[in-house]
Amino acid sequence: MARHTSTESGGSKAGGRVAAGRVAARLLAWYDAHHRDLPWRVPPARIARGERPDPYRVWLSEIMLQQTTVEAVKPYFARFVARWPSVEALAGAEADDVMKAWAGLGYYSRARNLKACAETVAAAYGGRFPDSEATLRALPGIGAYTAAAVAAIAFGRPAAVVDGNVERVVSRLRAISTPLPAAKSEIRAHVEAMLPPDRPGDFAQAMMDLGATLCSPKRPKCMQCPVNEDCAALGEGEPERYPVKAPKKEKPLRRGAAFIALRGDGAVLLRKRAGSGLLAGMAEPPTSAWTARQDGGTGPEAAPFPADWRPAGTIAHVFTHFELRLDIWRAEVSGLAAPQDWWWSPPANLDGEALPTVMKKAIAAALPHRRGGKND
Repeated sequence: MARHTSTESGGSKAGGRVAAGRVAARLLAWYDAHHRDLPWRVPPARIARGERPDPYRVWLSEIMLQQTTVEAVKPYFARFVARWPSVEALAGAEADDVMKAWAGLGYYSRARNLKACAETVAAAYGGRFPDSEATLRALPGIGAYTAAAVAAIAFGRPAAVVDGNVERVVSRLRAISTPLPAAKSEIRAHVEAMLPPDRPGDFAQAMMDLGATLCSPKRPKCMQCPVNEDCAALGEGEPERYPVKAPKKEKPLRRGAAFIALRGDGAVLLRKRAGSGLLAGMAEPPTSAWTARQDGGTGPEAAPFPADWRPAGTIAHVFTHFELRLDIWRAEVSGLAAPQDWWWSPPANLDGEALPTVMKKAIAAALPHRRGGKND
């Protein structure tokens, strides 16, 4: 199959602009008819009538969606906006309550930055998000992608929004052979060339929807794609070759132990992790001194206090940069007063604790009737 390019008619810049405009027009027409119905999104028909998305809801959803699926985010988003319907409400929330509401979404530094950002917007901007990409990026927890997404979607600014879905779509459209992440600047340049100044927010969401629904990593639905005539990878006959990715480095394995102490009434002994570092400020059963860089003890000698510790299996959990395996130990204790910043959590309260997924797995191993969760 002959290769398609965006500048087939002489390879001129003018031809490239025409092709880029054609892609944007076809993509937007497809989005108008086939966009996903998402709780934080204002549909294109309402945008056309002058309605603007709520910057708070756009920002909240974008922070939640980092490294997480849309389906996983939906119930968290609904609970957050029901409890804290505005950025001022979130700014005034107790930090522990925010962490508890976030528990299970993973990447807990996002929750800490979420609270810090809300406080900054409430205090420095009167509860109104700034509308420029540069100013947004200066806020806590907002990087280049989130700043562009909020600027484009909430404020209609001509910002190039590039997430993993967009990287895949553009890599295939232009058959970009440079491996990721080195190809990011090249991909961004193509997005900027296609960006329609009158509908930048809809364009950004259309690109993301295309990647999420049709231009999938495996078995893309190319014949349903609105821009397949302009797709260089389809022209080559191997769209799944793109995006090209650099070989993954093997993740280091770290070892440690978790100690599940049970009171007679079924309460579990928990403590709060330190305020900085991995899983900062979250709840956990006591563990040995493992970190992302070093192993901790794996046996009962690493327990926080003497007890009849019995083995309860081993759990594995994959973080972004390493894999963790925890040997689980269980003991039934009585008459133990919880030290400062430790507490006994009754069974009915466990689901409401700010437990990261790895700690839910550890407790589930010792209490088989409880289920673990997804990776952080």
